[in-house]
Amino acid sequence: MAAQIAPKPPQAPDLPPEPEPEEGGKLMTFFEHVDELRRRLVRVVLSIAIGMLLSLAFTNPVIEYMKSAYGERLAILGPADSIVIFFRVALMLGVILAMPVIIYHLFMFIVPGLTRKERRWLFTILPITTLLFLVGLAITWFVLIPIYINFLKNFQADIFVIQWTAEQYITFVTTVLLWHGVAFETPVIFYALGRLGIVTPSGMVKYWRQAIVGTAVIAAIITPTVDPVTMGMFMSVLLGLYAFSILTVTIAFHVNRRRLAKLDAAIS
Repeated sequence: MAAQIAPKPPQAPDLPPEPEPEEGGKLMTFFEHVDELRRRLVRVVLSIAIGMLLSLAFTNPVIEYMKSAYGERLAILGPADSIVIFFRVALMLGVILAMPVIIYHLFMFIVPGLTRKERRWLFTILPITTLLFLVGLAITWFVLIPIYINFLKNFQADIFVIQWTAEQYITFVTTVLLWHGVAFETPVIFYALGRLGIVTPSGMVKYWRQAIVGTAVIAAIITPTVDPVTMGMFMSVLLGLYAFSILTVTIAFHVNRRRLAKLDAAIS
């Protein structure tokens, strides 16, 4: 009798390989978060210190250039004021040079569970963040600083003798430059948060009233003077950047949708 041949079991149709899951950061305890914060703060401080040391070579020309916006000689009242001014400007330059490192460590601390792909595109937006910071510095120096100084110099000039000290003027200019430059980074920061799914364009539009209140509070805290004109202009800048951030988050939202659609197509 011929041996019976068992039928072959049906084979499953060939499916495309499933994408390998990318590793994210592990869950950390509270004390591990504190230690992570300490390590990143140390790196940020070291980067600012290195930038400050590098800037010592051109701090004096920068001070001369900053003084030109005032248009008059500035008074020095204390014996150590010139030293304070020198190192204040050097510190500002150090922060500017270290800004890519500062933004990177800020992202890495806020979102410790980044995958390899997310880390890659995070690196790609760091130059854009630095560029926006420099654009903010340029717009502030060439457009906003002259408006601020002209208003403050001429306000009640018929009653008082307007004469600023060098320490007060340099403090005002460095504070305005740094915070305005940081504010100009918000569109790309919101784009990163949108790519990570933390914020959505609909949510930003929904909470526009809270955004107005938040920008008013931030402007009141950051503005180095108490006059409503300077504060109002800075608040207008923040609101404009918030509106532009809605556009960048919308772009991030559509990028995520296309990526998910490609992933679904590969799996199905």
